[in-house]
Amino acid sequence: MPIHDQGYRRYQGDRAAAGRAWQVIAQAGVRGIISQRKFLFLLLLAWAPFIVRAVQVYLAANFQQASFLAPRADTFREFMDQQGVFVFFVTIYVGAGLIAADRRANALQLYLSKPLTRFEYVAGKMAILFLFLLLVTWAPAISLLVVQIAFAGSFTFFLAHLFLLPAITLFALVQILLAATTMLALSSMSKSSRFVGIMYAGVMFFTSALFNAVRGITRSSGLAWISPSAALEQLGDVIFRLPPRYDLPPFVAGLTVLGLIAVSVLILERRVRGVEVVT
Repeated sequence: MPIHDQGYRRYQGDRAAAGRAWQVIAQAGVRGIISQRKFLFLLLLAWAPFIVRAVQVYLAANFQQASFLAPRADTFREFMDQQGVFVFFVTIYVGAGLIAADRRANALQLYLSKPLTRFEYVAGKMAILFLFLLLVTWAPAISLLVVQIAFAGSFTFFLAHLFLLPAITLFALVQILLAATTMLALSSMSKSSRFVGIMYAGVMFFTSALFNAVRGITRSSGLAWISPSAALEQLGDVIFRLPPRYDLPPFVAGLTVLGLIAVSVLILERRVRGVEVVT
């Protein structure tokens, strides 16, 4: 059977613009997570506090006897604190295997052998976790603010607390960046997603326990920077214009959070490579 040489032919397909490869990773990751029923249940559970708060807002707006349930500025701060539990579980569920699974399958060499930079790879993985964390922090908090306006039938509360919209947005971004970068850094250090989840939980629980122990011994909360969770809480109080709960200066809490994010980025820069260098 003769073989006819067709020679070189120019590629006729669509060529994606440079710098958009991260979107492919993000889209594939999001579809994979959404297809899991366990995660959908977790996501629905994360919106349960919103439903409870929405009912309280409705009662306060329609029944004089329930006026004590009317939302205040600190109501939204408390709500963001409540969502911190779901941030923890979603971060572990979604983020633990984002890079660890690729390391276990030796897929990093395949990813980075394509016209895909390390920045695009990390950005794609970050976008997956970022999106789902937005769904359990910023989205329900903003929805609660919208519900308050709708049930009250006026913008009085919103206009009196204009700072709430940027405060919710800024705190959610800081909270998500801290959780996402920390988790991705840990995920890049192991091939076992289960071990990564244990490491993340260990870091959170150990630092909180250590801070509480030091606080009990010294009778002072000035060392809240020991715990990333405590530093984030301190920063959140300042963002929402509330009295800080610890004796830690706000700028120290901010430096602690920024420092942890910077260290996580440095770990990602060193660990995400096409060829693992053994020294």
